[in-house]
Amino acid sequence: MKIKLGFSSCPNDTFMFDALVNGRLDTGDLEFEIYIGDILHLNQKAMQGELDMVKLSYNTLGRVLDQYALLDAGSALGFGCGPLLISNGMYSLSEMETSGKSIAIPGRYTTASLLLNFYAPQLTNRQEMLFHEVMPAVKRGDCIGGVIIHENRFTYQREGLVCLQDLGAFWEEKTGLPIPLGAIAARRSLGTEMISRLENLMRQSVEYAFAHPEISRDFVCEYAQEMEEEVMQAHIGLYVNDFSVSLGAKGREAVARLFAEGEKMGLYSTNPTQILSLS
Repeated sequence: MKIKLGFSSCPNDTFMFDALVNGRLDTGDLEFEIYIGDILHLNQKAMQGELDMVKLSYNTLGRVLDQYALLDAGSALGFGCGPLLISNGMYSLSEMETSGKSIAIPGRYTTASLLLNFYAPQLTNRQEMLFHEVMPAVKRGDCIGGVIIHENRFTYQREGLVCLQDLGAFWEEKTGLPIPLGAIAARRSLGTEMISRLENLMRQSVEYAFAHPEISRDFVCEYAQEMEEEVMQAHIGLYVNDFSVSLGAKGREAVARLFAEGEKMGLYSTNPTQILSLS
């Protein structure tokens, strides 16, 4: 059976998926047709129902829970790993709101966008772009500020930019919970047996990556391209953790809270019993 699988080129994803897609696990009769792209595009594909198994933002998952089931393994979820609101100077929220310039965000349906809502809902002047375009847009002065994710949190200072607010730290302060950033989900129409099988394979792939970190290096480097080794390893270390093996009770609580906040914002309506149900 062919499974259409989508994940990003970021080191945490290629690290976790290496064993699954590069023949290091016994996948039986399953054949994976792989799409690798930016989280903005992965979210769009999920909303259009184009993929059977997909890495997507938790903010997007809240919108497609009727079509996709959350897998217990593979999440990017944790403490101290949230997006940052940055600028090329120190500005107040009121100055950013009235500047006439936009706030660059790495996708309308990313968790980063939801966390900006959680911190400063008044900043509605937003401009959607690919995540790697955010810092250059802020540095040029095209945008008054931007929300950065992924490896950019390790490099923004060398570009002369400043952090106005760690949006993840704000979430943690207000909720006491880890930040649910990215999820792995499978199409509900595959059926519970197949979804459980994919969940188990995802967990095996993450565990294999932890046990043999050197084996995934070539695959990670292939897609990390010009990323420095130190940044690449810091990226993996920050976004791949015990929650990636299993959400656990604390992870599930964080996911439910994020969806509840999304509902308060009027972004979507979720059925609580559906959040962690595979059927």
